[in-house]
Amino acid sequence: MFTLSELWSVTERQGHYKLLKPWWEVFMDYLVLLMLMVSILAGTLLLSQDGVVCVPILSTSSNSSTSSGIPSGPDTPYASNVPTSRSLATGIRTDLDYQQYIYVSTVCYHKALPWFSRFLPYVTLLQSLLLLASGSFWFHFPLTSARIEHFLAVLAKCCESPWTSRALSHAAKLDRAHHSHPTDEDKVTRTQVPHIPKFFTRQSSLDSETDSPLLARMGSTSTQPSPCPSNLSHRSTLSSNSILEPASLHKAATVLPEGSNTGPTLDRSDGEQARALFERVRRFRGHCESSNIIYKVYTAQTVFKVLKFIVIVSYTTPLLGSISFTYTCEPHSHALTGYQTFQCSHLLSSVLRKLMKAYICLVGLYGLLGVYTLFWIFHKSLRQYSFQHLREIGSMLDAPDLCNDLAFLLHMTDQYDPLLAQRLSVFLSPVSETRLMEENLERRWNATRLRSMITSDHEGRALLQLVAVPHLPPALFTLSQLEVLKLELIGDAKLTAQISNMTALRELHLYHCSATVESGALIVLQERLESLHLTFTQAGEIPGWVYSLRSLQELHLSGRVASEGSISRGWALGSLRYLRHLRVLALRGMLQRIPSELSEVAGSLVHLEIHNEGARLLVLTGLRRLVGLTELELQGCQLERLPSALLSLTGLRSLDLQHNCLRTLEELLGLQHLRRLSCLRLAHNRILAVPTSVGVLRALELLDLSHNELRSLPPALFTIHRLRRLLLAGNLLEELPAEVGALTLLTELDLSRNRLERLPEALFANCKELRILNLANNSLGSLNMGLGSLRHLSKLDVQGNNLEELPIELGCCSGLRGGGLQVESWLLHTLPCHIRDFLQQPSCASSKANSRPCSDTFPAFSAAQWSFLSSVESRI
Repeated sequence: MFTLSELWSVTERQGHYKLLKPWWEVFMDYLVLLMLMVSILAGTLLLSQDGVVCVPILSTSSNSSTSSGIPSGPDTPYASNVPTSRSLATGIRTDLDYQQYIYVSTVCYHKALPWFSRFLPYVTLLQSLLLLASGSFWFHFPLTSARIEHFLAVLAKCCESPWTSRALSHAAKLDRAHHSHPTDEDKVTRTQVPHIPKFFTRQSSLDSETDSPLLARMGSTSTQPSPCPSNLSHRSTLSSNSILEPASLHKAATVLPEGSNTGPTLDRSDGEQARALFERVRRFRGHCESSNIIYKVYTAQTVFKVLKFIVIVSYTTPLLGSISFTYTCEPHSHALTGYQTFQCSHLLSSVLRKLMKAYICLVGLYGLLGVYTLFWIFHKSLRQYSFQHLREIGSMLDAPDLCNDLAFLLHMTDQYDPLLAQRLSVFLSPVSETRLMEENLERRWNATRLRSMITSDHEGRALLQLVAVPHLPPALFTLSQLEVLKLELIGDAKLTAQISNMTALRELHLYHCSATVESGALIVLQERLESLHLTFTQAGEIPGWVYSLRSLQELHLSGRVASEGSISRGWALGSLRYLRHLRVLALRGMLQRIPSELSEVAGSLVHLEIHNEGARLLVLTGLRRLVGLTELELQGCQLERLPSALLSLTGLRSLDLQHNCLRTLEELLGLQHLRRLSCLRLAHNRILAVPTSVGVLRALELLDLSHNELRSLPPALFTIHRLRRLLLAGNLLEELPAEVGALTLLTELDLSRNRLERLPEALFANCKELRILNLANNSLGSLNMGLGSLRHLSKLDVQGNNLEELPIELGCCSGLRGGGLQVESWLLHTLPCHIRDFLQQPSCASSKANSRPCSDTFPAFSAAQWSFLSSVESRI
């Protein structure tokens, strides 16, 4: 047996389809029900009271059948619908028994009564059942029922969502603001009611979520309740509980003062449900717009109804005239009754004729509605749906036009209630989705949370990094103390004019972030922004406003900045002529040539970085125009020789050619014209030997030859007396020349990962300024006794050697205290206890600023300032 709850759910599920039944479908359903009632009534009468009553007809000669006036012969029929001219019975006794009358009536019922008088009610019943089944066929067809149920479920969610009321209220407010022109916007009150569109004043107003009971019931049964109950339902006057409250209509249509909120703020659960509903509507739209199976099935169903109407009328109407009250019957029972001909009367003939006429009238009305449906289908384009009526009233201007099955379903829904499509348009509108995300961002990313996320970079500047946020939160533009802003993987980052409130902003990072800038924000960026970092995939993703930042000093571009064409088309960026103050340009991509466009900023550019990611840089002639360049980095460019274009850069101070394929440095002699060159980095190449011409670089202070294939060092290298940092890690050196003692200003020496077995005494005797000495991963058997003379030594790394003991002279190096000595722990036990304890004591510098010298008169800098000073020193 079925339970009451199961039967109730079935009736409610069938009630959902009323939303897709236009008025003619409703009338046709009622007409079919009336047809069924007429057919059932006629059939019931036939089952209970059907029959004929027959009496004999007396002829002029009772013993001759031929003299009765009726023609006889083999072609004579048993019955005739037209009575003969012989005289009727006038009450003369027939001497027939009751059983004989019953026999004759039974025989005449089957022989004389036409078939349509006996079976027409049953035929009409079958026809009515067929029309009833065809009327709802498209609701149960496998290819259409799933889409229809999904559409109704989505529509119910859209109607009951609190975001629907909030979005439509906001749209109504914008529409009223567009139509009204008050003299003073700050004095607009509730009494100054502008024109309200028609759809905001109807009974089923979208702003107040007032719905028909059917739609409210549909929303409560077709969707499951949220596992997280919304707080809005307890606090808000526009919650889902107000759907059945008509009084909320007037509240929603009332004009609020300018600047007031359009509705209650959605809580987190409602916002997440609305976001999920946007995604669900998007997927359902893509699924339904891919085909028009519902349109085809409905059209075929309507055509079938019209054809069925034509068939029913064509054969039923002629049969109505054949339903007669009297019949003449000749049952060939003369031997049994003594009579040849009988006059019979059909008891239900008049009733059946009237019922069948009523049935024909109902079928006629049904057919006219079917013809009207076909006219509506073919006259109106049902496979296209436009929200033009919403655009005309100024609401949801960006709702997209729909096609195929989704458009057809909305056309059918409009016949029930046009406002349902407007509710669905809320979740089809990109502006509505954007506003929802903005409100979610306002709630999740408020100013308090953003301030808690602010950190400090290596220079001590206030830094904020936002990753994978749908939109920029409005509270971001209230952070006036922010100096560095990093935006990563943000699909729609829009910088508004409110960026003027960020008075301290000087540096902006955009990592795969397509940022758009309003005109007001662009003016602010042109005046304040000094550094811009862009990471992209193709050069076409670089926004055009970048090239108009006239105050920009640093520009870092990371991505495929080269075009796919030939070498002559190796630069795909825009013009740089407006960047008059650009001083630093960093390009990380796959360039084929030095862009000639750099000549537009040659007068101001002092630092150029190109990280080519292993692609060969073929043409470097563009460097000749950058005569004002002081720092140049060409990393990962597959350079095999020093570029000749460097000879024209007479003001160059720093040259970085790391991660290339250099094998020889014979061109160093040509660099003697670079009299200001103080930093040369050649690490991670394949250099086999250093030529003696290296001595011409008299101004050199830093030389980095790490991770090459050097086996020896020329004496000319040690004639560069200004050299302060010499980095030789990761080579094949077996001996360090004694001429190293000539570098009296040397402060850092890195000899790690070589093959050194001993060190010259001159290193410790003459290089008194040495502060960092890295001897890790060599083959040293002992350390020189002169190590104690290095009074300024603050870092000594001797790990990975063949040492057996440490010299006690380490006790004279007070700078090694607090972790400055890096060595295996067991080697520390070879030192006397007092020296070991002395080296393990913390230095006089604080833990927050461990690089601060031991002096009471030294200025107290913060940890960030000391980190900044260290980084500056490392660059020098």
